[in-house]
Amino acid sequence: MIQLKTSKFVKLIKRDDPMPAIFDPDVAIYPFPPKPAALSQDEKQFYRQNIKRLLKARNAVLIAHYYTDPEIQSLAEETGGIISDSLEMARFGAEHEASTLLIAGVRFMGETAKILSPGKTILMPDLQAECSLDLGCPIEAFNAFCDQHPDRTIVVYANTSAAVKARADWVVTSSIAVELIEYLDSLGEKIIWAPDRHLGHYVQQQTGADVLCWQSTCIVHDEFKTQALATMKSLYPDAAVLVHPESPQSIVEMADVVGSTSQLIQAAKSLPHQQLIVATDRGIFYRMQQACPEKTLLEAPTAGEGATCRSCAHCPWMAMNGLKAISDSLEQGSMGYEIQVDQKLREEALKPLNRMLNFAAELRLSVKGNA
Repeated sequence: MIQLKTSKFVKLIKRDDPMPAIFDPDVAIYPFPPKPAALSQDEKQFYRQNIKRLLKARNAVLIAHYYTDPEIQSLAEETGGIISDSLEMARFGAEHEASTLLIAGVRFMGETAKILSPGKTILMPDLQAECSLDLGCPIEAFNAFCDQHPDRTIVVYANTSAAVKARADWVVTSSIAVELIEYLDSLGEKIIWAPDRHLGHYVQQQTGADVLCWQSTCIVHDEFKTQALATMKSLYPDAAVLVHPESPQSIVEMADVVGSTSQLIQAAKSLPHQQLIVATDRGIFYRMQQACPEKTLLEAPTAGEGATCRSCAHCPWMAMNGLKAISDSLEQGSMGYEIQVDQKLREEALKPLNRMLNFAAELRLSVKGNA
């Protein structure tokens, strides 16, 4: 649920409750999940071995997002899985011979995997692992918003529910967003962009297209602070600044490189700088350090002068993907851990996904790189 806070009251809103036609993230309070209990080294070793055994027994593969904890990413590598962005996670699962996909990420990633692999069992360590972008774009409110602007083409980021994808004309990742909006603009189309306002603004600035943005944000990227980043840059004058375009414009303007998750990892490897200030979820550091082990990676600041942060550069829902939760989901299977998507909804959501994949193939572009 989301809390909407006004001057008079605080209201709890469920995922399927109607909301205002324009979602206001400045008055939304997301109830963060509790952090998983810390495990001892013996417990970690037990669960790692149990997960490896259960993956084989279930003909399953572990598929982890870049923002999960390093111990989850390393386990995915060890067991023949993958670490990637959400769309590549889903495509890898669709092409893998495993009959069960264990998705270590957040809910919309499990849904996307089910959309592309309807015949496979999709398990998640915790079905309550949400995403602020997904929560901030409930389908009833989004439908009402789209109905108010019937002349616009609907483009939604991959970080959305299956229902929102089904309403869209196009699904997009951050790495292909500029190219797609340029293409639609060349056809004279006006755009509805959802859900991330910062990425939508970045795309509009890059293309000059007529883009009407839904107003949700990623709680991780929205937390990076301009003044604190300027102070850090003064302390590390030779460092390059790498920024995800879900960040506020003021942060993007300070960047040496702006790109998707995959693009930032590649940039870290190719840049000549030995120090890198990175403004995205710190879960990326695991693969980024692998790509350039000789370089120093620094977290961009998420707290302003005397302030505290909400996410502190790590998604609280991604943190729900612990070793115990993964072990439990494999142990119990569909009993509270399986993602289901209505067949009609799946078919409708698949259309804009395939439209993007076909567009990317025609341009020979990589579509890796949503958050």
